[in-house]
Amino acid sequence: MKVSVKPMDGSIVVCIEGSVDGLTADELLAKLDEQVDAGKVRLVADLSGLEYTSSAGLRALLGTVKRARNKGGDLRLAAVQQPVFKVLDLAGFTGILKIFDDVPSAVASFK
Repeated sequence: MKVSVKPMDGSIVVCIEGSVDGLTADELLAKLDEQVDAGKVRLVADLSGLEYTSSAGLRALLGTVKRARNKGGDLRLAAVQQPVFKVLDLAGFTGILKIFDDVPSAVASFK
C-alpha cells in the first residue's frame, strides 16, 4: 500500500494505492489520524488506485469519518473502483460515506 497526501482547494486529498488489509490498515489510519489531529478535517480519499480493502481498511475509514465529523469536517470517497465499491456496499458503507465519481467533485462538495 502507498499513501500520499496533498492539499487541494481547502481540502486534503489522501491518495490510497494498492491493497489495504490487516497488515497495512494501521499505517493508513495513522496517516488519516495525522490529518485530523492537525485540524485538517475536510478529507477526500482518492481510491482510484485502491485495488482491495479488507474489513481492517473499512474500520480505518469509519474511524476517520467519525473523528472528522466530530470536528466539523468529513471524509469523502472519490474514484472508487468496482471491486472496492462492492466491499463498501456489502458492508453498508455506501449509506454512511459520501462517494463521488472523481476527486474534483468530492473536493467541490465541501464548498
